[in-house]
Parts: sequence; structure tokens; C-alpha cells
Amino acid sequence: MKRFGFSKLMLVLGLLFIYLPMLILVIYSFNASKLVTVWGGWSVKWYVGLLDNTQLMGSVMRSLEIACYTAVAAVALGTLAAFVLTRVTRFKGRTLFGGLVTAPLVMPEVITGLSLLLLFVAMAQMIGWPQERGIVTIWIAHTTFCAAYVAVVVSARLRELDLSIEEAAMDLGAKPWKVFFLITIPMIAPSLAAGGMMSFALSLDDLVLASFVSGPGSTTLPMEVFSAVRLGVKPEINAVASLILLSVSLVTFLVWYFSRQAEERRRRAIQLAVEEGAAANVAPTQVKRPLRATAQA
Repeated sequence: MKRFGFSKLMLVLGLLFIYLPMLILVIYSFNASKLVTVWGGWSVKWYVGLLDNTQLMGSVMRSLEIACYTAVAAVALGTLAAFVLTRVTRFKGRTLFGGLVTAPLVMPEVITGLSLLLLFVAMAQMIGWPQERGIVTIWIAHTTFCAAYVAVVVSARLRELDLSIEEAAMDLGAKPWKVFFLITIPMIAPSLAAGGMMSFALSLDDLVLASFVSGPGSTTLPMEVFSAVRLGVKPEINAVASLILLSVSLVTFLVWYFSRQAEERRRRAIQLAVEEGAAANVAPTQVKRPLRATAQA
């Protein structure tokens, strides 16, 4: 019988430390009492009450909208930046460009938010845009922040790719843009998905940047929760958090499931190609043997 070692104990304690608070939050979202810390029985009235809380649900939809826009824009910009850093090895200012791409990773969000606020104010005075801060300015701020994470993830994947596949495609007459979209993109698709999910989560969770670059009528969910927590945690917040956990879990499971199915199809295709190649090599050998026997006779 195997002993329950120290490493397994640390693993279990770590998982409990991460996921036990989430489980408690989900359980207390069904609490019938108005006091969050006092259990008053099971009830779903807080989930039903979310339909009437237009302010909270509006912030949820606004945060999801910004997170979707941020994920798409961050993946596009981060992929282009990663491609330049990994494939264009020599150009003037490469070190500076790499530092600017990864700077948001180590720069405090307060400094980033303040600098973006000053930028938007200066642009409004000079060119008249943006006239007011709202969803667009929050989207730009989140894209600036999340593109750095996507660039790091995608560049790590690009460095591992076999360039001979792309070179073979170009030798056969494919143009660089066609090689990029038909060969490079499918091979780095898992890293693109990971970067998109990370950008979505970071945008949905951000509070500091949104506080600096938001305006009236553009309150996001973290800002709404933060302002409500200062007056005491409301049961509706537990319900919203539980719904977000459920949605994220479902999306993560679907991404994992479809990625696994695609990987299995790819392995079966490779195995089938190997078997067909082996059969094609065996067939000429079987044909040559009767011919040699006939010639000897």
C-alpha cells in the first residue's frame, strides 16, 4: 500500500486553499438569509433577484463585452508582436521593442492606468477624441495590458516550431502570408486559445485600469463589486460570482474537450499515414519477388 507522501499532502492542501473558498461562495449564494455570514437555509431567491437588479447585471454584461473585445484584440496584437520578436531576428530597435512589449508585465497597474488617463485627456484636448471615457477607453487599456501576456505565450510556442515545414511550403510556391495563415496559425492554435482565455480572464478581473479610464455609465463588474463590498457584501454578489464561476468552468471544459478531440484526430491521421506509407513500401517488395522467381526459372 502506497503511503500518502509529503508532496501529495502539499498538493491537496494547495488545491483546498484555492478551491475551498470558491465552494463556500457557491454554497452561500443559496443562503436564504440577508446576512452573508449567517446561514438561513437553502434558497434561490438571490438568483431570481438578479433579474431585477439592472445595475449589477448591466455591469456584468459590460464586463463580458469588454473582455470579449479585449481577448480578440490582444490575441491579434500579441501574435504579431511575438512573430516579429521570434522570426525577425535583426532590426534596429529590437531590444527596445521587446522591452516595450513586455513592459506591462512588470509595470504597476497604477502607473499604467495613470499614464493612459493622461494620454486620453491630452488626446481629447488635441484632436477631440475620446470625447468621454467609457467602454472604448477601457478596451484600449485592457488590450494594452493583455497583449503583453499573449506575446509571451505565443513567442514561446513559435520558438518551438519546426521551421522546415514552413520552408517546405514556401519552396512549393506558397506565399509568406499564406504560409502564416494556413500553416503557422494552426500549429500555434493552442497557444492562441490560451492567450485569449488569459486575456479574457484578466480583463474580466481588472479593477485598477478600469477605475482610471472609465467614465459615467461605464462601470464594470469589479468596480461595482468593490463599491458594494465597502458597504458590506450583498448576497447578490455571491450569486453573480457563482454564475461567473459556472460559465468559466463550462467554457474551460468545452475548450479542453474540443482540443482533446482535435488532438486525437491528428494522432489518428498521423498513424493512418504511417500505416499507408508502410503498406506502400511493402507492396513493391512483394511484386519484385515473383518477378525474380520467374526470371530464375
